[in-house]
Amino acid sequence: MEIPSLQGFEREPGLMTMEKPLKKDDGQSLRIGVPREVANEERRVALAPSGVGALVANGHEVYVEQGAGRQAHFQDDEYEESGAELVEEPDDLYSQSDLIVKVGPPDEEEMGLLQQGQILISALNLGGTTPEFLRHLMRLRITGIGFEFIRDPDGTFPLVRMMHEITGSMSIQIAGRYLESNEGGKGVMLGGISGVPPATVVILGAGVVGEWAARTALGYGAHVIVLDSELGSLRALEHYLDRSITTAMASDHYLRQAVGSADVVIGAMMAGGERSPMLVTEDMVASMSPGGVIVDAVMDQGGCIETSRPTTHSDPVYRRHDVIHYCVPNMPSNAARTATYALSHVLVPYLLHIGEAGSINEALWRDEGLRNGTYVYRQHLTKKSLASMFGMNHRDIELLIASGI
Repeated sequence: MEIPSLQGFEREPGLMTMEKPLKKDDGQSLRIGVPREVANEERRVALAPSGVGALVANGHEVYVEQGAGRQAHFQDDEYEESGAELVEEPDDLYSQSDLIVKVGPPDEEEMGLLQQGQILISALNLGGTTPEFLRHLMRLRITGIGFEFIRDPDGTFPLVRMMHEITGSMSIQIAGRYLESNEGGKGVMLGGISGVPPATVVILGAGVVGEWAARTALGYGAHVIVLDSELGSLRALEHYLDRSITTAMASDHYLRQAVGSADVVIGAMMAGGERSPMLVTEDMVASMSPGGVIVDAVMDQGGCIETSRPTTHSDPVYRRHDVIHYCVPNMPSNAARTATYALSHVLVPYLLHIGEAGSINEALWRDEGLRNGTYVYRQHLTKKSLASMFGMNHRDIELLIASGI
């Protein structure tokens, strides 16, 4: 485990007074900013009106940029009725907030709006992260908490799991659509019909994305093959799905055999806190029959298929070796309302914990999930995986918060 327990550490008395409190002088309100998402056609918003209402009911102030929830079909008046203050300009929202909570990482323009010492909670999207982005946060002494890293004491990644359940299910719906003849696919139904065999769906990865892709594909009646490099994960998935799937180790031999026979390939292979491993080579893709479909569902982590490159919701597919590739990094954005509710359900308790603690240092001390989620703290990078990826130095988060640095 990358972040060890804090048991055995003791803080020096008075260290907490070195940190500026999160709350205003009246001691009653954490100021939370919810900006409108602008990058990569993102349609989700970090908090639904119900989540805002829960925060306001607990004495916090929530600023929501006008139109932030519109693409998820949440109207401004719903946020106002929940107690939010609507803000017209993003720079006003950033300047008024102690904490920014958003879906995607800040783009170049938003990075210029971040304030000294703010807390930023968002996805990091490892596939697009740069050392310049991390250094910018460190220069501003920002505490960055990434969705991908928030891990609770039971070992689960709650935000990742919610989004991955959606991604896994959507990947099969998308694949079924692009298999159709009018989309340039081979004209095959996922489930087949009486006397006609179903499509073969090959899923790379037996994690949450792979599990929900398999569940959905089985629901359609497809023949499902799941490959993973961990035998235990395959065994567990077989148990969950009552041995309704075919499993194999993700060796070169089995990968070539499975991909070559596939109508659909779903890229779902993850490596916790790191870039996705590249499993499928270009020559494997070339062995697929014309009109087949690839959905690389882990493009936000870099993708696991050599021929994958990021696409957008407005231009989601391209063909390579006459195989349709769908590689949109933020797939849950197309189920924006469902995904926003899911985000709110998980994020609100963490935000309440931060508010109750009174300072981010104290919040990280108390809450293991938030502590695990922190990748930048003050002027330090705190994730070994990121440090290794970019050749940067890092410091252990537990030592930093124990010393009050």
